[in-house]
Amino acid sequence: MIVCECYTDFEEVMEMLTEERQAAILALLEKQQVVKSKELVEQLDASESTVRRDLATLEAEGELIRIHGGAKKKYTIDEEEAMEDKTIKNVHDKRLIAKKAVSTVQDGETIYLDAGSTTYECIEFLAAKKVTVVTNGIPHAVALVEKGVNTILIGGQIKPKTKAVVGATASAQLEQYQFTDAFLGMNGIHSTYGLTTPDVEEAALKKTALQQANQSYVLADASKFDKVHFVRVCELDDAILVTTAGNPWIERLDLDDKTMIWEA
Repeated sequence: MIVCECYTDFEEVMEMLTEERQAAILALLEKQQVVKSKELVEQLDASESTVRRDLATLEAEGELIRIHGGAKKKYTIDEEEAMEDKTIKNVHDKRLIAKKAVSTVQDGETIYLDAGSTTYECIEFLAAKKVTVVTNGIPHAVALVEKGVNTILIGGQIKPKTKAVVGATASAQLEQYQFTDAFLGMNGIHSTYGLTTPDVEEAALKKTALQQANQSYVLADASKFDKVHFVRVCELDDAILVTTAGNPWIERLDLDDKTMIWEA
């Protein structure tokens, strides 16, 4: 009987140690996205076979992807939400970000306002400025006109889900303009994969706007950080990131020194 109790206790201890090791592996992946097996052996004070078993278990559970000599963090490609759904999320943060982003806009400037729920919040703060706004967002164009802002809506195909104008016609028109500033929405911000979005055509339009602007700003609340989507738009340091003060991902993602961040 005593032997059985000791054996049971031993199993419980081993299970606890296994859980602790695997939790440590996932925590390390959160920080640096990729880990080497040799590094794990040293940090966990475990054998190579133990580390291999832990990585195999975590991969089977969908927590990571094993690669040669280690593992990398697993990402899911999220589906894009409809404009109506995005508009009601994190409204307070989006308003703070929008106000900060357009704070340097001066009278007489021509700016580009990308489609998206956070950029939509910029409209209220642009209403008092004598500017020209070019946009590919249909709701944005309507709201801007109602506020008395000189507005140009580019033409092209309309995406029913996001109410954004996209396509070759839109890109060709955008290439004819030069902007003082471009204010862009983005679905994913990641230290390794850069700025990403789910849609190929919207990504192309964002790239064009970046090229045509003297300065570009990406407006994003904390929910967009550490996310990866289907299409890469640009590097992190190709635009100023505007987010809320105290965004925990700023420290956790170990962003490059070249990445400029404004905190609202």
